[in-house]
Amino acid sequence: MKKIYAAPIALLALILSACHSETTPPAAKAAPANDAPQAAYAPMRGRQPSVPELTALGRAMFNEPSLSASGRNACASCHNPANAYGPDNRLAAQLGGADGKTEGTRAAPSLRYMQNVPTFSEHFHEDDDDDSVDAGPTGGHNWDGRVQTAHEQALGPLLSPREMGNKDEAAVLARLKAGPLAAQFRQVFGADIFDRPNAALKGALMALEVFQESPADFYPYNSKYDAYLRKQTALSAQELRGLNLFNDETRGNCASCHVSRIAPSGAFPQFTDYGLINIGVPRNRKLAANADPAYYDLGLCGPERTDLKDHKEYCGSFKTPSLRNVALRKVYFHNGSFTRLEDVVRFYATRDTAPQKWYAGGRKFDDLPAGLEGNVNMEAPFGGKPGGKPALSERDIADIVAFLHTLTDGYAVK
Repeated sequence: MKKIYAAPIALLALILSACHSETTPPAAKAAPANDAPQAAYAPMRGRQPSVPELTALGRAMFNEPSLSASGRNACASCHNPANAYGPDNRLAAQLGGADGKTEGTRAAPSLRYMQNVPTFSEHFHEDDDDDSVDAGPTGGHNWDGRVQTAHEQALGPLLSPREMGNKDEAAVLARLKAGPLAAQFRQVFGADIFDRPNAALKGALMALEVFQESPADFYPYNSKYDAYLRKQTALSAQELRGLNLFNDETRGNCASCHVSRIAPSGAFPQFTDYGLINIGVPRNRKLAANADPAYYDLGLCGPERTDLKDHKEYCGSFKTPSLRNVALRKVYFHNGSFTRLEDVVRFYATRDTAPQKWYAGGRKFDDLPAGLEGNVNMEAPFGGKPGGKPALSERDIADIVAFLHTLTDGYAVK
């Protein structure tokens, strides 16, 4: 289990203050260029933008389709606020790009409960004072952990040729300046903000970042399980059985990666340890990218991420997502290869005892190049031999699924 980080809202004032400070040397102040990054935010009568102002602007930008090259895709198109900021359709990968019809290569995740994601580390140690236990690659944003901060992550979809499809940062600012949010943007950052592109871009990304740190929107902690942890409600007998199986290291063993207990600090569980792991997810042959039999999405070692491409031992490893609101999802895993939560749990239980149920072409772990099978995790509930008894029965699977439904936000305490 990995360390739970403090929510960054507490640090927001420091972030904003640092961004607001001068970054050019004293000698340059006499005649700064229009594009000189004197401050991340343009002063408004000597003050910096407030968190409510940034949140409101970020929310508006998040829902604004004119910021995309097609003029049809907003952030909310793939991250629907009404569906826990995840997709509300059954597409394995969402459509985007300049034409609004280009298929992505990975499933769009929910954006909830991302507030504590640590920066990526190849060698993560839970205890800073004890480096004897190396938890391996951990942290970072995106399925492969390649993006270090929420600020950096906010730019990625705007420029991705498979998402919002902007050619470059200048195209993003041009659309912002010409669009319906220009007046609000100037009000928050100053009338001359578009004359200073560096500051404008930083301001736009910070507005999106601050919005995505809004507790009510992105980490409300108001599921039935949260109410249970607060002793405000009880779980049903089936939900309790599911919780016990979820935590049982010899049965479900789900909590080994999807941490379910309150942290020693008192922080409620995120249902992820932020690690990257290879569980041998079957190839999704419905994805356009997978029509090429030589193409493999190997997560931590590429193709999107390039800095670890020579680490073959990492190939096939993807981010462990939070299971909060998992019952609202329409597709599962990085490639959207599953469409039913029951089948996801069933895959964990029978991957090795009944591989023919999950893999095509007679080859197990069919979304990995030959020779990399040793990268696949074999801890419980995995393991066993074909035809053997799986770690979970059908009743166990139903019980775990019942428990997972308690992680859906919006529970009304009775």
